[in-house]
Amino acid sequence: MNEHLISYLIQFHAVRDYFECHELLEEYWKQHPEDRYAHLYVALIQVAVGQYHERRGNRSGAVKMYQSATSKLKLSSLTPLGISSEDLLEQLDERVQAASLGLEFEDIDMWITDESLLQECMRRTDSLSLEWGAPSPKWDDALIHRHKLRDRSEVIAARAAAQELRRSRENS
Repeated sequence: MNEHLISYLIQFHAVRDYFECHELLEEYWKQHPEDRYAHLYVALIQVAVGQYHERRGNRSGAVKMYQSATSKLKLSSLTPLGISSEDLLEQLDERVQAASLGLEFEDIDMWITDESLLQECMRRTDSLSLEWGAPSPKWDDALIHRHKLRDRSEVIAARAAAQELRRSRENS
């Protein structure tokens, strides 16, 4: 079982830390570009980012992420990962409609079809004293606005280095 996927699912369903979901799977995806399910991880990242945006009130950002995830999931099934694509596609459609209409945010709950994956997620959730399927905390600013609280010095330094490299190539 993919440890990053399990961690993602726990963050998604028990902590509701959609920002962390994105971070976990993106780290794995970037480190393993050869993984045959990389495109599915990208779709799951987009689902989490969509939830993060929608919960923060960025409805247009949420709709874009949901639609992008939907496009990927229509091309490939999540079945090999033990998740129902059909159910998730229905929920994504509902979230697109709700976000477009400005309706209240609701968490997505993915239907995990692989019983051993579900049992492992539940075991770990219990060991962390978390509740699987608990609704998002509506007033937890540290969770809802997580991107504003993180240390971005590495990202800023990497971007500056890439920009400097481009400049030096242009001047060569």
